[in-house]
Amino acid sequence: MIAPLFDRLFLRATLAAMPTLLTARNLSKAYPSNDLFEGVSIHVEDGERIGLIGPNGSGKTTLMKILAGMLTPDDGEITRQRGLRVAYVEQDDRFADDATPLAVVRAGLEEINNGDDESGMDPTTRASIALSKMGFTDLERPVTTLSGGWRKRLSLASALAKDPEVLMLDEPTNHLDLEGVLWLEGFVRQVSMAVVYVTHDRRFLENTATRIIELSAAYPGGAFEATGNYTEFVRRKGAFLDAQRAAQSSIASRVRQDTAWLRQGIQGRQTRNKTQVEAAANRREELKATTTRNDAPARTALFAFQATERKTKKLLTLHRVSKAMGNKPLFASLDLTLSPGQRIGLMGVNGSGKTTLMRLMSGDLLPDTGTIKRAENLRVVTFSQHRESLAMDQTLREALCPVGDIVHYQGRAIHVTGWAGRFLFEADQLSTRVGNLSGGEQARVFIANLTLSPADILLLDEPTNDLDIPSLEVLEQALLEFPGAIVLVTHDRFLLERIATEYMALNDQGDAKWFASMEQWQSANLKSAQSAADTTKPKPKPKSGPVASKKQSPPRPGKLSYKLQLEYDGMEEAILNAETEVGQLEADAADPALTSDHQRAATVYTKLKDAQARVTALYARWAELDTMRNGG
Repeated sequence: MIAPLFDRLFLRATLAAMPTLLTARNLSKAYPSNDLFEGVSIHVEDGERIGLIGPNGSGKTTLMKILAGMLTPDDGEITRQRGLRVAYVEQDDRFADDATPLAVVRAGLEEINNGDDESGMDPTTRASIALSKMGFTDLERPVTTLSGGWRKRLSLASALAKDPEVLMLDEPTNHLDLEGVLWLEGFVRQVSMAVVYVTHDRRFLENTATRIIELSAAYPGGAFEATGNYTEFVRRKGAFLDAQRAAQSSIASRVRQDTAWLRQGIQGRQTRNKTQVEAAANRREELKATTTRNDAPARTALFAFQATERKTKKLLTLHRVSKAMGNKPLFASLDLTLSPGQRIGLMGVNGSGKTTLMRLMSGDLLPDTGTIKRAENLRVVTFSQHRESLAMDQTLREALCPVGDIVHYQGRAIHVTGWAGRFLFEADQLSTRVGNLSGGEQARVFIANLTLSPADILLLDEPTNDLDIPSLEVLEQALLEFPGAIVLVTHDRFLLERIATEYMALNDQGDAKWFASMEQWQSANLKSAQSAADTTKPKPKPKSGPVASKKQSPPRPGKLSYKLQLEYDGMEEAILNAETEVGQLEADAADPALTSDHQRAATVYTKLKDAQARVTALYARWAELDTMRNGG
């Protein structure tokens, strides 16, 4: 435990020493049909990596554009370091059809200061250097021939050529394959400037973030932040929400006392003063606000995939199947059998044949050679990353319920309004065109339609694109509960590791290999590179010195050591002090002033949760020492 603790302390000390590049206070933004956020404060320090998360519709992209100077907030103020250079990379990488990498980056440079540079380099030279750093060798290659991963590299090269001090990335992992995500992860970890990025990729957050900020109505001020990676964020978020619920209980108790006091007779009312009445009113308002925040996280999508409950052991069998596209062989002599409960993670770079293999399984394509056998009346449900079956000119009502107002799900009749609510749509959205919905909303529509069809096999091609973390968690649970077979293509490693029981990787050279885990696949991919790196490292010298001493034996039951006896003697006072601290913090949590100071509220609630845990731990330790003392 010492090393992780040291790492956290070192990280905090390092961040504390970093100069602040940008500070935003009490930002608010709303549109006619939607209030995004209110009272949000955020700062960006040099060299840190900030992951910005939150439910779809919470305003993450809008907040980033405000910080980048591309949008104006309705309220609040932003202070930037003089001459601060900020580069913003959009979620979608859009380029002209006739563009080349060199032309894209050069055009971006010519937009700022007419391409002037303190170093005296012309835009073409600067563009060439930036592209070279991103791994480009052919600078005149048509952009239309680039894969999704290389298009993202081109967007990054265009941003980096401007020499930013803050790099902002909006959903950078979307539409990348696993290899592309791994490359991007390494890139973000290595750059020296501050990086702020919106993502729902929990593994990416785990491996890159030094601080995570979540936008949500569940927090005072509309945001909660924690220094560290995603694991640390989840821990501190859970402690905060637990403490906030405890605070609600404490405030509710005070409000009940206020109510009883206010209901006293005439004589009691004559002795009241204005300050006491105002304090009671403030506590009622604080209770209302805290209750609203505590209820906010409960709003998540509710769905499950329907299964046919077929008992057949072999649902689908591919025997020596081969397929090529044009002159490129995708896979040859591939054998695969799908059975109920089997969940395959299908991996490989873009263009290696993952989607083609799934289309063979669904029956949309025929193999060049080999045979595919399906169980009788096999039911296959397919999630396509391009969502071709969605009609963009339909209304949401028509997309969710093409006929009438009733949806039939798992033997029940559900009104379209209630069905829409299961997927986080409001009744007033039913007349909205599908094409006007966000990417996350379109994904939820697609999933809603898939859940209506009973299936033996689910073929899921990048189902996580545009889904927020709460929706991803519901999707994970739905997939884990599905009893049929699943074939899953996703760049979301967190989802893959939770769902897949085995992994098949297409290597873009016509071969398919099986792996038992993600780690095994990554190890196989990096083996040659790691071996080359190892040969350049000096071999460590054998350690010399005394052999580690043996652990001391614990004291025998019935007799405490001198140190343990001192601890036992001080337990009563320690517990009394801890309980006093809990009482003080409960009073602080009931302070109405916390409503306008969300940072202090976060501190108070977290301290209260920690103090309550210390009391519990002290009682448990006292019981343990007492048992040892009495020979139990």
